[in-house]
Amino acid sequence: MKIHSPSMSELHAFVTAARLGSFTRAADALCVTQGAISRAVARLESHFNQALLVRGQAGVALTPAGTRLFEGAAAALETIENVSRELRNPGAGKTLLLSVVPTLASVWLIPRLPDFHRRHPDIQLQFAPYRRNEDFTGDDRHAAILSGVPGQRPGWRTDYVIGREVVVICHPERLRARREAGRWQTPAELLDEPLIGHANAPNNWRNWFAAVGVEAGELDGPRMDQVSIIVRAVMADMGVAVLQRCLVQEEIDSGRVVVPFDVPVSLQHGYLLCCPLRYEAHPALEIFRSWLLDVANAAGSPDAHAEALRP
Repeated sequence: MKIHSPSMSELHAFVTAARLGSFTRAADALCVTQGAISRAVARLESHFNQALLVRGQAGVALTPAGTRLFEGAAAALETIENVSRELRNPGAGKTLLLSVVPTLASVWLIPRLPDFHRRHPDIQLQFAPYRRNEDFTGDDRHAAILSGVPGQRPGWRTDYVIGREVVVICHPERLRARREAGRWQTPAELLDEPLIGHANAPNNWRNWFAAVGVEAGELDGPRMDQVSIIVRAVMADMGVAVLQRCLVQEEIDSGRVVVPFDVPVSLQHGYLLCCPLRYEAHPALEIFRSWLLDVANAAGSPDAHAEALRP
């Protein structure tokens, strides 16, 4: 049959220039000259007999025809690259480069990893620096465990892991004193306490009150940007906090903090195992995903279940 597709080198030049918005950056990424990128795109436009990229002050932009080609070619090229990399380096399928929200990594994931290594000693799990605004560009990281809502990131596979359930925690002596005084019979009475908030999740208190049927109004209290600091503040009896149960279960079990109103409240946000679709079937990632979701289900959280979403 007649082959209508152009050469791989021309497609790589076009896709890289379109993704980076610049012939110069595309040349740097592919280790060629800017002229080589320009000539490759020109050959591609001649092949299709229409413009694919237009130059502007802000860089290059896709034409409607270029958009169609980019959407059809980009994922296919990345899949071919991944397969080629694994064929040239058979051990690549046994290495998983992962980034994780630091708090979840230190409190929840790391203590469970010895079990993963015992079960799968042939898998090399490596950690990349965490990026809040992860976009899976710039290196070969295969997946990331991020905070978010499933379905927010089209073009990725996202599996819910854990973290939707939140609980109110306080110092044991604060609970004892309030109960001895005949107080804290209903969640609404917490409105009279200093409510410690998470700076990166400012709506947690409002959402918790709404879930238990309390109209909160304006909320005021100290704001802190790390879970570990919030937990320390509660242990110092500086106030009451609402946090994800999976991050404070150890402190609850030890009695260092207590849960004054142990009602099941689940919010939309949680921790998600995310990967671009090009790595969805990566052998090491498939093994890690299966183990991770089993561990999350076994963690005992009422909301511990997995959702696999694809666009």
